[in-house]
Amino acid sequence: MKRLDNKIALITGGAAGIGLETARVFLDEGAKVALVDLKAEELEKAAADLGNGDDVLTIAADVSSQEDSARYVQAALERFGRIDIFFNNAGIEGRVAPLVDQDMADFDRVMAVNVRGAFLGLKHVLPVMMRQNSGSVINMSSIAGLKGSPNVAPYITSKHAVVGLTRAAAIEAASASVRVNSVHPSPVNTRMMRSLEEGFDPGHGAEIQQQLAASIPLARYGETRDVANLVLFLASDESAFITGAQFPVDGGMAAG
Repeated sequence: MKRLDNKIALITGGAAGIGLETARVFLDEGAKVALVDLKAEELEKAAADLGNGDDVLTIAADVSSQEDSARYVQAALERFGRIDIFFNNAGIEGRVAPLVDQDMADFDRVMAVNVRGAFLGLKHVLPVMMRQNSGSVINMSSIAGLKGSPNVAPYITSKHAVVGLTRAAAIEAASASVRVNSVHPSPVNTRMMRSLEEGFDPGHGAEIQQQLAASIPLARYGETRDVANLVLFLASDESAFITGAQFPVDGGMAAG
């Protein structure tokens, strides 16, 4: 028996990177998946890549919009009837610059997607799960949600905020047997890291990648499958007694 047989999973930021790889893992383990992302054309490419037909629903939505958040949850319910797993994954990196040089518009944009978006996802998904008396939420934070780093203050702030949301939601939802945890990746080989590498030293992204990889005890970036495997564990019944916890998937970075 597959670990997610007959489960319905909802994934924000599902068109690429960690979200798309997690969708692939979930489908392989027997789930049906609703993917949410901002651009319909990117979702169409993701669905074609997954190739699972009726087991995949795509929903174009802005996670920072209350109306869109309510709509993507309702669309998943109308198609599949329930939501067993919510991977609250959508996020952006923001601009690389010292805190004193950060633009307020960019700060607000990072907070809108990474914090407001995560909050709205919880706000609209938790009532569904609590009515079911079951469900697992996995919030995407970062190693940046557990420690500091220079020149990405908006991102650091937003990912620390996800930890607070996770803890509060876990306590509120526990009486309905709904679990809420967060995952905290190190740098992972995705578009986001290419953007950050270039932001740290324009024109020398490859050198920055080497330096960052060397700072990780396991001496490499994570891969999207490394994160997806952890999310799978937290989504499955194997983690039935785990809630309100923070899980690094970071090659040992948090140990230092």
